[in-house]
Amino acid sequence: MPEETSGPASAESACDSRISCTKDEYESPQEEDYPDGGLRAWLVVAGAMCNSFATFGYANSWGVFQSYYQEELLIHTSPSSIAWIGSIQYALMFLPGLIVGRLFDQGYLRAVYLPSSAVIVIATFLVAECKEYWHFLLCQGIAIGLASSGVFSSTPAIIAHWFKKRRGVAISFYAIGVSLGGTILPIVARFLIASVGFRWAMRTFGFILMVALGMSNLLLRRRLPPGKVEGGLVNLTAFKYAPYSFYCLSGLIIFLGLYTLLTYVAVTAVSIGISQEFAFYFVAIANASSLAGRFMGGVACDRLGAMNTMIPTTIASAAITYGWPYARTKGSLIAVTVLYGYFSGIYISLTTLPLMAMGETADVGRRIGMFFSIMAVGSLAGPPISGAISSGPGGFAAVGFYAGSCMLVGVGLITVSRYLILGRWMGKI
Repeated sequence: MPEETSGPASAESACDSRISCTKDEYESPQEEDYPDGGLRAWLVVAGAMCNSFATFGYANSWGVFQSYYQEELLIHTSPSSIAWIGSIQYALMFLPGLIVGRLFDQGYLRAVYLPSSAVIVIATFLVAECKEYWHFLLCQGIAIGLASSGVFSSTPAIIAHWFKKRRGVAISFYAIGVSLGGTILPIVARFLIASVGFRWAMRTFGFILMVALGMSNLLLRRRLPPGKVEGGLVNLTAFKYAPYSFYCLSGLIIFLGLYTLLTYVAVTAVSIGISQEFAFYFVAIANASSLAGRFMGGVACDRLGAMNTMIPTTIASAAITYGWPYARTKGSLIAVTVLYGYFSGIYISLTTLPLMAMGETADVGRRIGMFFSIMAVGSLAGPPISGAISSGPGGFAAVGFYAGSCMLVGVGLITVSRYLILGRWMGKI
């Protein structure tokens, strides 16, 4: 049976999930009784922060593992092959979103969330025992990736139950958990690997994740009862709404390049003569700077609109990616990393917000889940493609051109989606 929920039922939907929203429905949907604050709502956000710390924050630490495996544990394995571990972990956080989102809409939150949390912790303990490439691929790539989807995919939909006018700020606090995890976990990993070895470093990770996910399970709760929405796992009619289709395609293209810099920045640092001991910290630096970007992005979103905030900041991320391979000193590479963390953090934190307004709340889990499943293709293929390109004659200069160009194409698709919704170039959206 679907789990019980508390709180009032949803009012009339902004637009039926079986048909596309019109421009007017997007701009001025019927109001529902959203708390938009209060103790219970902010406790949900706190639980979401713990969730993002243990899922995306963990995944955003991959650059540390890429460098360590490449230099120590898997020295006979190509960088591109090692990158597949992180790419699979990251992609599987999105790919099953289609299933997780639909189950959430039908009321099965706890049935997915609790066992997924347990798998993340258990698989992290098992990584400590891995020795062969396929061991790491199975535990860190597949198991942690799939389980993270069960934890992560429903969280934006939960926040959509509690916030409307202040969704930007609520999502930004949720995204801050990603920055905290991506900052703290690489530093912890670097310190513990040097002091107690890799095995105990991963065991310590397991205990940290156990606490974070335990808090998340206690605090997260849906507000609205399951909606009676027609259709099955996939709502293909949603793609008849052109802005949604263009926006989904933009996510796929952008993620072909978005995580390239974060994956390989530590590797490029070592290649220009920076010590391996310090190179570990570049991932933490990027995630620390993204904390400010995620918060400021949320504030700007509530005032300017999500797409209006995402478009210029993602262009900035692309420009920095073009310049990244030419940062040949420690100071310049730190500057590039700080700026990239700030601007890319804004896009990542706001990605789901436009989707929440493209249909009714009862169908929000499935709508976001379909987007995540499409975006997963980009996050899966992007870093390995970059790894393969880096081995060619163009080196990381070619990688920067590839990744930056992917992001610019994705921005163009967001711009098309924005124009189709508004019917004009100016306006808050």
